[in-house]
Formats: sequence, C-alpha cells, structure tokens
Amino acid sequence: MDLQHWLGRATHAIQDWADTFGPYRPHPSLQVDDDRFGAVFEEFTARLADNYPFFHPHYAGQMLKPPHPAAVVGHLTAMLINPNNHALDGGPATAAMEREAVARLATMFGYDTHLGHLTTSGTIANLEALFVARELHPGRGVAHSADAHYTHGRMCHVLGLTSHPVRTDDRGRMDLGALEDVLRTGEVGTVVLTTGTTGPGAVDPVHEVLPLAERHGVRVHVDAAYGGFFTLLAGAEGPEGLPPEPWRAISGADSIVVDPHKHGLQPYGCGAVLFRDPEVGRFYLHDSPYTYFTSTELHLGEISLECSRAGAAAAALWLTFQLLPPTPDGLGRVLAAGRRAALRWADLIEASDALELYQRPELDIVTYFPAVAPATLTGIDAASARVLADGMTGPDPVFVSTLRADRESFAARHPGIVADADGARILRSVLMKPESEDHVEHLHNRLEQLAGCA
Repeated sequence: MDLQHWLGRATHAIQDWADTFGPYRPHPSLQVDDDRFGAVFEEFTARLADNYPFFHPHYAGQMLKPPHPAAVVGHLTAMLINPNNHALDGGPATAAMEREAVARLATMFGYDTHLGHLTTSGTIANLEALFVARELHPGRGVAHSADAHYTHGRMCHVLGLTSHPVRTDDRGRMDLGALEDVLRTGEVGTVVLTTGTTGPGAVDPVHEVLPLAERHGVRVHVDAAYGGFFTLLAGAEGPEGLPPEPWRAISGADSIVVDPHKHGLQPYGCGAVLFRDPEVGRFYLHDSPYTYFTSTELHLGEISLECSRAGAAAAALWLTFQLLPPTPDGLGRVLAAGRRAALRWADLIEASDALELYQRPELDIVTYFPAVAPATLTGIDAASARVLADGMTGPDPVFVSTLRADRESFAARHPGIVADADGARILRSVLMKPESEDHVEHLHNRLEQLAGCA
C-alpha cells in the first residue's frame, strides 16, 4: 500500500462528501496560516523523535508495533467526519461497521450468539466483564491467576469485589488444585482465565477449568486481550500450530475480552468485550434525554459503560478485516510468523552458552536471562539490567524489556539457581511483528554479545 496516496484519497473522499451539503464559510477564529503551522509542526515532529523504533524488528521490547496502513487510512478517513459511536445519531455508518467487526470477532471465538462492542482498551473491556459478573453474582468475588494482568485486581477494587489470586504452575498457568481450593469456599462467582499472560505469554487451561467452574456454579471470563487472535493457530499444521483444546473451549466461556490494538493491527485504543448471552444487556439499561432518538434499533451506548467512543476505531477495524480477516488464512498468517520466530529464538537460546531460556514460549513472547557464575538471583538481576541498558545505547541497538520473576517462580523452573533474593529481573522479548521472523538470528547474536559483556 502507498500510504501517502491513500491518505490523499481519504481527504478528497471526505471533501467530496462534505461538498454535497453545500458551501459555507469557515469561521476566522479557526484559521491558521501555513507558515505558522509549519513552524509548530517542525517542533512537533522533532519531539516525536523521542520514541523507540516500535516499527523496527530490532525493537522486541513491549507489546508495541505500528498499525497496518489499512487501519491508518480507515481511522483517519472516518476521523475527518469524527463520528461518535455512542448513539446512532452520532455515527450511523461507523456503528454498523462496529457491529459487523465485533460479529467477526465473536465468530472467531466460536460464539453462536453474542452481545458485544468495542472499547478504548482491554482495561475498560475487562471492567465491563467484571461489572456484569458482579451483577450476576452479587457479593461473590473473582478468582484469577496470580500472573494475570494487574487490571483484574484493580477493577475488583473499583467494583467493590474481592480479588482471589490463584497460584500458577511451572509454566505460568493457573494451578487447578489451587483454584478448586478457592472455589470450595463458595466466595467466588467468576473465574478469570488468561490466554496469553502479559509476562511470559502463558495460556491458562480453559478446557480444564470450564467443567470445574460448572460444578461449582461459577461463571468463566476469558481475558484474551493479548493472546486472543492466536486462536487462529489452534490445531494448525507446522511449528506455529497450537494445541487446540484451550482455544476451542473459549466458546464455552461467558465473556471474552480481546484487544485488536495488539494482534489485530489497530492503533490504540481498540479493545473489545463479548458476552455469550445477549440478555446481559439488561444490566446496561439507562435513559438519556438527548440521545437514542433517531432510530429504534439498538444504540451501542445502550450496551456500554463508556459513553463517547471514537467511530474511527470501528472504521479502522472494519476496513482492516475486509483485507486481513480474523481467519487462519488472514490474520493467522501474521501471527504464525511471530510464533515461528519465538520458537526459533528459543531453540537458539537453548543451545547458547551466554543465555538461558526462562521457559519455553507458548505464543510469541520469549523469556530468558544471561548465564552468570555463580548462578544467583542477584547476579541474574544485575546482568539483565545491564543487557537492557547496553542494548538500547550501543552502536547496533536492540530493544528488549525485563520481567520480574519471584524466587518461587524461579525455583519451579530453575531449581539450581541460588535464591539469594526475593526475585530477579529477566529479559523478555515480544516478537509480535511478523518481520521478526527474518531478524531472530541478528537479535540472538546481539543479545549473546551483550550477555557476554554483562
């Protein structure tokens, strides 16, 4: 795609549409001449240079990458109109696009029926799911993996719910025995399962928890904010294929959260929440004296805790899905490249004398640490910090991140390491850009050099 060409087409298309309503004179208070704008724009672009190169495959730090050009064009084109998807009178076209895009997400997860909408983030999407959980099971708390995203503990606090962290196993997945102990108390109404933790990318055993939850009469919410699109690789052939059981089981969950602004190639912020039972919409019921008046159809604001939401986000997702749909042959090919890259790097690390694998990657996140002697947590922590800093500032920069692992987690995976501290930072690389597949060897060689110097 020629991005400059299509951005130009976008401005022309919206101007042609605007011209159908007749001419008018823009108010002089809004006028800014090009010379003045040019000076400010120069300062603006200079300040934007204070960023990490999220677009480049040598950036393998946080969960950041540029949106697809189709998403950029879709977002900007709709933004020129600036629709608000709260009500149909604020964005009729983009509201229809949102419903269609969300329906494709529901189909991807195997939902036959659904109620759902886009949100500004996975945090807000999870808040809505836990809000419905509270309304369905008042007075009962929420159980989630101890390695789940911190948003669940925070949102439980916001909603006045008791949070029950459940210990994890030596792969970072929720421990079933510990979960059953919590469920036996009768204090839990909802279990949150994570398919792709934001630390090592662990996948909770959804297929094993669902029958356990049913026996105890509790709901299941799947936080697939990061890993949800990996369901497209469930049962796939080749090294990128994932065990299908936990992914196929997601269709039995009561609610799901997924972030298209991660593996869906969208700009921030574009999250989504889905409910299997459309009847939960009753918990959102409210009235507004100045909206919802142009149509008797469902307005998205009637099933959302957020009010104003950018219609441009829905437009960007809809346009992207027309070109790269959420199917194995569409977005699945993008995720497969990152998954293969992670597995390849894991193999290289396992054969390395300078680096050690923390645990085998399940998705596209690789966790590892410098080999130090003596092998202590304090030594690993200091070496990881040095590699992180030196990698960003050296002549051949690479960008990774760190993850703090506590002593119990380390002992479960690497019992030979001396636990002389409560935990240690390890290195973590997110290979969510498909281009990473062509740069794994370079990343590995550079990290080996840095670890050797550390």
